[in-house]
Amino acid sequence: MNECNNYLNIQSRREFLAKTAMGFGALGLASLMNPTSLMAGSGQANSVGLPGLPHFAPKAKRVIYLFQSGAPSQMDLFDPKPLLNKMYGEELPDSVRQGQRLTGMTAGQSSFPLAGSLFDFKQYGQSGAWMSELLPYQSQIVDELCFIHSMYTEAINHDPAVTFMQTGSELAGRPSIGSWVNYGLGSENENLPGFIVLITKNGTGQPLYSRLWGNGFLPSKYQGVRFLSGKDPVLYLNNPSGISKDDRKAQLAILEQMHEAQFDQFQDPEIEARIAQYEMAYRMQSSVPEISDISGEPDYIYDLYGEDSRDPGTYAANCLLARRLVEKGVKFVQLYHRGWDHHGNLPGQLPKLCKQTDQASAALILDLKQRGLLDNTLVIWGGEFGRTNYSQGTLTKTNYGRDHHPKCFSLWMAGAGVKKGMSYGKTDDFSYNIVENPVHVHDFQSTMMHLLGIDHERFTYKFQGRRYRLTDVHGKVVNDILA
Repeated sequence: MNECNNYLNIQSRREFLAKTAMGFGALGLASLMNPTSLMAGSGQANSVGLPGLPHFAPKAKRVIYLFQSGAPSQMDLFDPKPLLNKMYGEELPDSVRQGQRLTGMTAGQSSFPLAGSLFDFKQYGQSGAWMSELLPYQSQIVDELCFIHSMYTEAINHDPAVTFMQTGSELAGRPSIGSWVNYGLGSENENLPGFIVLITKNGTGQPLYSRLWGNGFLPSKYQGVRFLSGKDPVLYLNNPSGISKDDRKAQLAILEQMHEAQFDQFQDPEIEARIAQYEMAYRMQSSVPEISDISGEPDYIYDLYGEDSRDPGTYAANCLLARRLVEKGVKFVQLYHRGWDHHGNLPGQLPKLCKQTDQASAALILDLKQRGLLDNTLVIWGGEFGRTNYSQGTLTKTNYGRDHHPKCFSLWMAGAGVKKGMSYGKTDDFSYNIVENPVHVHDFQSTMMHLLGIDHERFTYKFQGRRYRLTDVHGKVVNDILA
């Protein structure tokens, strides 16, 4: 019965548009010829998102998610454990491990020697948050941050864990967080996608697959659009040599007519999504080069983000670009930075990663704040799980590695709707188990949705006979961290 109603609704809509001037084809062609002619203001969409969304007044209008792929070590950055230093080299007590599973990389070890951090910690700000010496810039903004020290996940290996954080499921094929937000809330700028992905160039480490920002079973127009560094930020966006703008316009008009004829025959909504993608690509030909060109930023901005920000594609440059994108109305910007997977030589590798990311992460918060954007922009920093308190491989006075640990890890949030200068949750003295206020991945996701004005339990999509949501059948809002 629902399918019949859907068919009738499509028919009615198509008949209405057919009787209005030259119908849907003319409307789409008009948007190509003059994309702002039907809008209330230049570049601004007059209607965004699904009817009825947001469910309530949002605290956040947009999200910037700084994903540190590979899993940063919580006890070397945010969650100091002096006991580990005192018990250096001693065996991890069975009473702490409690039979919890290990990865295949350390399951065969005959010994699990405890390894305290080689890095110094101090308290900073009025909040007194503990921070590693490796994060001097983030240490200066702790009173803007809300730390969650009690995150935990179900996955113990990278791919399922990253997939879980980004889609709410360990199994590939579900829509990403950004796609859910794009589907539900739309974009505030019709000349740019609502969901954009930036990946630090020349990164090494665990692979990043496009399905992490994919649309899953949602219509394809809601997938994330990856921006590259260099002359062509979006592949195949520019016209080929010898093809003029007028030629491309005529080509798209004919292509749209063909798609409309196909839609009349098959009633496949994905065809409408494909038309919308072509229209967006046409508009992006002028908007993307302008927004991705950061060369015109003043010197004081480059100084704020660090010298790397002058080099497109670096983490610093991507943080700066993320600020430019949200200024233009992009709803969800996802940054990925690889290399945090330190199974060996953590003391030698972790400082390099922190140097690449620390200044720009802090600068993004300060830049958003000085522009009045932090109050309605949610910024997230974190990885997919934590690291073990024992050394993977040989432990020495100057060297150790850490394996994967899903039972506890830290991340921080800042900006719209979260409490400033707060540290939430607590792990035991071994940074192995959570002893206070555990926060599951689905709790984190439902809280993010809540800040965007979405009730995660009501925001569903029917696929293959079942209604799916980002948080599957779990998750509760962490009200204690909400401002």
